[in-house]
Amino acid sequence: MPVVNYQQYCQMLDNAKANGFAYPAINITSSETINAALLAFKEANSDGIIQVSTGGGSFASGQGVNSMAVGAAALATYTHEIAQHYDINVALHTDHCHPQYVDSFMLPLIEETRKRRARGEANLFSSHMFDGSALPMDENLAQSKKLMELCVENEIILEIEIGVVGGEEDGHDTSGVAAEKLFTTPEDMVLATREVGSMGRFLLAATFGNVHGVYKPGNVKLKPSILKDGQEAVAAALGQDTRLDLVFHGGSGSELHEIREAIGYGVVKMNIDTDTQYAYTRPIVDHFFKNYDGVLKIEGEVGNKKVYDPRSYGKKAEKNMADRIMQACEDLRSTGTSLGRNI
Repeated sequence: MPVVNYQQYCQMLDNAKANGFAYPAINITSSETINAALLAFKEANSDGIIQVSTGGGSFASGQGVNSMAVGAAALATYTHEIAQHYDINVALHTDHCHPQYVDSFMLPLIEETRKRRARGEANLFSSHMFDGSALPMDENLAQSKKLMELCVENEIILEIEIGVVGGEEDGHDTSGVAAEKLFTTPEDMVLATREVGSMGRFLLAATFGNVHGVYKPGNVKLKPSILKDGQEAVAAALGQDTRLDLVFHGGSGSELHEIREAIGYGVVKMNIDTDTQYAYTRPIVDHFFKNYDGVLKIEGEVGNKKVYDPRSYGKKAEKNMADRIMQACEDLRSTGTSLGRNI
């Protein structure tokens, strides 16, 4: 299937909300990691979300260009081309655009979508995330509303974050923030829904103790009930049919029962990056250790082209990352839920 349009994306989110599951949102940095995500979604018969961060875009553009927007556009273009050969549905998303990168990352990508739409072509990206969580709430929402207006004009879904996800990702370190900032209040969820949700469909990354980075299971102390309290407050203030589409960031180290509890409170998208990075790298390391004298030209020997050809270990990395994503589909209960060509 081609990358979904706005109406199809809304159907995907409605399907998750109605049937109690969440989509794995996989951060990608290359054609190989895109292929891994698409393979996993196909094997799991799950629709899904592929996303690129500012750092991922910069990496993908190469050291000679080093442009987060150019790299993100290239990855999106590749995804559009390859996804049409799969029977599952995939949405394209940009992850964690902080205020200082709006002009150099998000706005150029929205402008490219505007140009594509004027030519009768599909949107470049299905959704974008603005992360203004480090700003005062009023400034966060003011900038979110400006971006939401652009997104609505171009049938793009906007994700915003209120509260702060702890830890470090793509060089953005929030480990020093006050502990109370790691927990979004019901009042702030109501305010965000009233201010941004009134403009159109949006995704809300509300924080409940989640942390970016690598942690052993049990080391991250989550309070999923915060999401329940927030949903109830929104329903009480704005109507029972106002149920938020929530996003879970920083899931590494979370217990499965906490993940599923969060899904029960309205999480429809869970970002996955740290675990898939390791899954991709692990078989490469194993390949190099086992074929040390083949991948290196030791003592004047010629090595073994069959094992230093990047394709020999790249396929292993792709498959192992796909396996980890398939596990995520099971954990998030999205396995077997694809809307396929009926969407």
